[in-house]
Amino acid sequence: MELQWRQNTLGMSGTGGDARMATVLTIDSLTELDHDEWERLTRSFHAHWAGRPGRPATEVDDRRYERTWQRLINGKQVVRGISARLDGKMVGIAHYLFHASVWGAGRCYLAELFVDPQARRRGIATAMIERVARDGDEHGAPRLYWNTEIDADARALYDKLAVYRGYVVYNYSRPATVPVT
Repeated sequence: MELQWRQNTLGMSGTGGDARMATVLTIDSLTELDHDEWERLTRSFHAHWAGRPGRPATEVDDRRYERTWQRLINGKQVVRGISARLDGKMVGIAHYLFHASVWGAGRCYLAELFVDPQARRRGIATAMIERVARDGDEHGAPRLYWNTEIDADARALYDKLAVYRGYVVYNYSRPATVPVT
């Protein structure tokens, strides 16, 4: 399923006048051909969050990138991935999964959403969240949710698209002898 969204933006023509330029945003599931662009954006995502207050640097070796990539594209895993392309260039990625709910319809967890800083504030993240929500609806997981840091810049967008219900997320700290993968 592919979504094509067209946005008209004002741009400057070579003669100094205004000219309408078509910008095409395409959102689609990840495919084998997306690997290199996906890895570039995923590494940028990890670098973006590395060293934030209270958050350790995310150390991901090449083997883990490859393992995650295979999980995203093999079609047999619960984890899904989509990309956003602006005029053919990959500028956004999202990773998500569906899971059961104890009391009702399934849920869809948006685990990671990243838009290249050069492409932000153009509706790309909104379109990607809407695409994930539709996929959840189609697969019996209509309750979409995600986590973010309290001071994340993206909260302005999230507060327009969703409802913050005041929940606090805890991450259990395992004893040092238990490896976490």
